[in-house]
Amino acid sequence: MATLFIADLHLCTEEPAITAGFLRFLAQTAPQADALYILGDLFEAWIGDDDPEPLHQQIADAIRILVNQGVPVYFIHGNRDFLLGKAFARRSGMVLLPQEQCLSLYGRPVIIMHGDTLCTDDQAYQDFRRKVHKPWIQRLFLALPLFIRRRIARKMRANSQQANQHKSLAIMDVNPQAVQEAFTRHQAQWLVHGHTHRPAIHELEANGQPALRAVLGAWHTEGSMIRVSAEEMALINFPF
Repeated sequence: MATLFIADLHLCTEEPAITAGFLRFLAQTAPQADALYILGDLFEAWIGDDDPEPLHQQIADAIRILVNQGVPVYFIHGNRDFLLGKAFARRSGMVLLPQEQCLSLYGRPVIIMHGDTLCTDDQAYQDFRRKVHKPWIQRLFLALPLFIRRRIARKMRANSQQANQHKSLAIMDVNPQAVQEAFTRHQAQWLVHGHTHRPAIHELEANGQPALRAVLGAWHTEGSMIRVSAEEMALINFPF
């Protein structure tokens, strides 16, 4: 058996092929897993659990079916869906996890996170992240009417796309020191994350021993998952 990890699907009504691929993954691949961990950015945007978007209910129902089959599903918030809350978690059966977690898998500690907290060279993004994660700002936003929240979300997305066009690829990647600090915090040798959309399994040294940093790919033209078993950690791409 094995544990599966995915991230960065960015589900939205404008990309039905990705939604279809995810539903097929939940129905055909995930039922054979010990557990499924979704490491953020499951959705392209999230303006509140009260958003009546039919896609959200469709995804919640599909995840609930998997959970009812005996496969637990865990979720770590991403930078796009950090407002996903307890109401959606109850509907889908997902368990919400903190932004950084160390699992014990098959006798081995494995760190999991979305990955944006590792991109410390992008100071503008980190400043923005600290602001929008303040509880009072989130409460204020969620108290706004839905149409205003949608308008704000569209504006923020447009601003983000424009800002990223002027950033170097290096500044939007993980900082090596931040990676080492994560390994040290948890005294672990394996790390799994998403966010950067640069799928790879990197070999490095941490805590004086060989270590692996596995990066999930985004679901742009194909699916991406990391499979962790007692023997290995594998990055697997598959067609929708």
